[in-house]
Amino acid sequence: MRVRALWRHPIKGHGVEAVAETTLAAGRTMPWDRVWAIAHAAAKVAPGATAWANCVNFGRGAKSAELMAIRAEVDEARGRIRLTHPRRPAIEVDPDDPADAARLVAWVTPLSNPGRPAPAFVVKGDVGMTDSPFPSIAILNTASLAALGDRLGKPFAMERFRGNVWLDGLAPFGEFDLVGREIRVGEATLRVRERITRCKATTVDPLTGISDADTLGALRAGWGHEDFGVYAEVTGGGRVAVGDAALA
Repeated sequence: MRVRALWRHPIKGHGVEAVAETTLAAGRTMPWDRVWAIAHAAAKVAPGATAWANCVNFGRGAKSAELMAIRAEVDEARGRIRLTHPRRPAIEVDPDDPADAARLVAWVTPLSNPGRPAPAFVVKGDVGMTDSPFPSIAILNTASLAALGDRLGKPFAMERFRGNVWLDGLAPFGEFDLVGREIRVGEATLRVRERITRCKATTVDPLTGISDADTLGALRAGWGHEDFGVYAEVTGGGRVAVGDAALA
């Protein structure tokens, strides 16, 4: 196996960014991944909350398809994030700054489903606000992506599935065989814990923010489940770069 791509999502559900390398730490999410999240008006989390919370409290592509087309660029030195969208002017914010956080909420509001609770405030977790209740790294398989695309008759972008580490060299859905095993990716060691069950966000084209494919139906029809990728926990830190070997 070999690392094909690395992705991070600094604001949960609001932007994706490819990186050439990262340094993982034991018990932590990928640096700059899901550091912040945007709580909606019906969220059962309070402003200033830092504990992990379920994804139902936050704006996300499963409920607001337009959010899937946001791209992010992190300026690590300045702690600022630039967000772009095909139907919105670019914005640069420091989500820790109250004024910028308010600007961010205003910026995403037109992209949010008007039939759902509106974006309300930004939260920052002690650990990344992943969809799993433990600090996870989402590991995905390029062969699974190709197989799903073949079934639906179109290629799919990696960004549709919001993974962190994409691997070459596995059979389609061979990532499921890694569950319960420890793997070495670059200089880091990870224990693969569970399969990822998918939601309607994966039906959305990340270039347009428009739902265009029944990915969940295709997974059920082709493989009898709605799973794609696996969650892993970092047990030993180290540098990981595109092109690195991954050993099980």
